[in-house]
Amino acid sequence: MLLTISMSTPLTARDLWAIIVKLPHDEQVRLARMALHAAARGGGADAAAYGAVPPEPDEFSCEDDPLAWESDGWEDLDASR
Repeated sequence: MLLTISMSTPLTARDLWAIIVKLPHDEQVRLARMALHAAARGGGADAAAYGAVPPEPDEFSCEDDPLAWESDGWEDLDASR
């Protein structure tokens, strides 16, 4: 079976599911182990990306008071008692 993949559209797990369910059980387990191993070491790519272009000082900042939105509307919660 030849699988043609276009790199312009990223694959999803659902795209591969029809193929995976056709595998024998031992091959499904093998594939799961390989996928978990690859996912476990995949975090290094993030570290490399942040090393190349570190976040700006204001990248995660917010001009609003972070607790202000949480206080709105709570005064009405106990009003019916």
